[in-house]
Amino acid sequence: MLKRFRQSLIAKMILSGGVTLILCIFLWTGFNVYYFKSNVVSNAMSDIEMVSDTIMLALHYAMMLDSEEDIKENINNISRQEEIESIRVYNKQGEIVFSNIPEEIGTVIGQEAPACNACHQYDPPPPALPLSKRSRMVDSGQRQLMSIMTPIANSEGCSPGPCHVHSKEEQVLGLLDVTVNMDDKNSMIVMFERANLGISVVVFAATFLALFAFTYRFIFRPIRRLIAATRGISGDKDYTDIDIEQVDEIGTLGQAFNMMGRRVSDKHRELLEQREEYRNLFDNVPCLVSVVDTDYKVIQHNSAYERHFGLPMGKRCWQVNKGRLEKCEACPVDRTFRDGMPHMSEESGMSKDGQPIHWIVYTSPVRNESGEVVAAMEMMIDITHRRELESKLAASEHRYHAIFDSIPNAVFVLDRQTLNILNSNESSQEMYGWSQLEMRGRSFMGFFREGEAGDWEEAVRNQAEIELCTHVDKSGKPFFVFLSISPARFEGHETLIVTCTDVTRKIEAEQQLIQASKMTTLGEMSTGVAHELNQPLTILQAISNLLSRKAASGSEVSPEIMREITEGISTHVDRAAKIIEHMREFGRKSDLRTMPVQINEVLERGFEFFSQQLQVHNIRVIWELEENLPLIMADSNRLEQVVINLLLNARDAIEDRWKDEKGNADKRILLQSFSTPERIIFRICDTGAGIPPAIRERLFEPFFTTKNVGKGTGLGLSISYGIINDYGGNIRATSWEEGGACFEIDFPKAECEL
Repeated sequence: MLKRFRQSLIAKMILSGGVTLILCIFLWTGFNVYYFKSNVVSNAMSDIEMVSDTIMLALHYAMMLDSEEDIKENINNISRQEEIESIRVYNKQGEIVFSNIPEEIGTVIGQEAPACNACHQYDPPPPALPLSKRSRMVDSGQRQLMSIMTPIANSEGCSPGPCHVHSKEEQVLGLLDVTVNMDDKNSMIVMFERANLGISVVVFAATFLALFAFTYRFIFRPIRRLIAATRGISGDKDYTDIDIEQVDEIGTLGQAFNMMGRRVSDKHRELLEQREEYRNLFDNVPCLVSVVDTDYKVIQHNSAYERHFGLPMGKRCWQVNKGRLEKCEACPVDRTFRDGMPHMSEESGMSKDGQPIHWIVYTSPVRNESGEVVAAMEMMIDITHRRELESKLAASEHRYHAIFDSIPNAVFVLDRQTLNILNSNESSQEMYGWSQLEMRGRSFMGFFREGEAGDWEEAVRNQAEIELCTHVDKSGKPFFVFLSISPARFEGHETLIVTCTDVTRKIEAEQQLIQASKMTTLGEMSTGVAHELNQPLTILQAISNLLSRKAASGSEVSPEIMREITEGISTHVDRAAKIIEHMREFGRKSDLRTMPVQINEVLERGFEFFSQQLQVHNIRVIWELEENLPLIMADSNRLEQVVINLLLNARDAIEDRWKDEKGNADKRILLQSFSTPERIIFRICDTGAGIPPAIRERLFEPFFTTKNVGKGTGLGLSISYGIINDYGGNIRATSWEEGGACFEIDFPKAECEL
């Protein structure tokens, strides 16, 4: 109801008349108040000026005689008047020399103060200013005061004479400041404002009510009857004349309307019959059909259209179909009106329930008898379900990107052929230092250390996992990663989804354990190493003694003997240096550089380092190595430690079993290597006591050992298991058919060959 009233004619008339009336009253009241207030203030200023002049006349004689007591008495007497708040006399230096307030005497006022600034803002200060410039309003708590500064001019009586020393050039000798209380005048202004406001409200209310009554009686009520009659014409009932008892333009309009209504009522019945016939033709069409006139208003529609959009109610097509306030930029109806041809487009809008709908619209022209396009028919096919599926697909893609970017590990989408990066998640930026834009189009193999990319290229393309490899970030800092690789199709390309997990901390912890294990191994091998070094040292000592005896006896050494001696010295020094270098190389920390490795060479180096230990314990080694064994991808230093750990365990197992046997102890170790089409395998077997089945599952657990207390840490096999796993290998413990235990290790073949 409020909306209908706001949109009614009477509301607009009342609103426009009321706004005009209140504006006029507001201006009239404002002008009266402003004029009265200005007049009161002006009169007050004139009164204060007159008081100031009176004070000046009263003080003139005392000033001429320089009688301070008379000046003070006059000021105090005059200030006793009710409205006078204060009277001050300033000298040229801004000092208050006389005042009715004793506490102020002697106070110096600066030139920037409001009282002084009126003159001192000019350079030089003028001898005289108009009254408006010398006046100022002063707020003092709840009171309002007005002050006027009056210059004390230099008169003839003050120029050089027997009592005064002012020169003729001095125009102003001081200032008289008179402050008057404005409370009474302000009260008068407030009372005048309230009286004017009250009169304005009464005038506005009376005028507004009269305007409202007149408008309602002679305009609004007849118009309501006309509106009701107009609505009745569109119904099924016959038209009934309206009675407007006015002899004016409204009454004439009512008579004309009655005549029109009777004619329209007759035509309306005919149109209803035609409309029903026409509606039956297209009401059952499964698509949405509407007819739009040249003003873009929906003038006809079928039931399917109404179910989707509701009743058009005379609205334009863009308002009904899309809820827009303005015409669509690309409108097929508009194109049909312009060229008279059918058109098609895809549109979106809101249903009457507020749900988004989508449709394909076909438009065709509707022509009159003259062939002119007078309307356009819209035939719409609902494709909302299809668009919902597209929306769900887009939402699914958005969720995929959200999940993709929230994965804590770096994930790359690579072109399978070129291994260039097509896409990456946010974690890749944190891990590698390059932005996602910088990495796009970059080769994934560029993350590997220089010289290693070729070794890993085929593995990245064909393997599902790479247990351990080294990558470098943007700053060149290396770190260790585990790669999980799976093929996929991405935007029409054959791609690889590569997930990179940073395992640097894990590897560093393992390296510390491995290094500790190496040091333990070196400690356990110290006896054998000492024996190994003792042999060349003994020979060198013998050669030294021989040369000493020859020198003591003065005997000459033949060139042949000297050559044999020097060759022996060189041979045994090289042997000792080789042993020390091997120990140093074994004891250093590995840099985890993955490269092609020949497993037979690792077995030979490990045995060479451990051979003296086996000789000391009379253990025989059997070699069964396959020649030209394919390469594997690993770190030879780390694999050598695995071999030494297994040889150390084999030695201890043999010693534990045969420690009480003297002559017929079967102390043997088998070193064997061979290959299958996909794997490289080597075995280390011994004739020790073997491994009970009950503990085989726990062999590779950290700190698990079957040795006596003080003889083992339980880390050797655990560390070996971790090293083998890092390079995609497997280790198994079985029984050797000849007695004892057998450890079998296999690795995948390297994709490249040296």
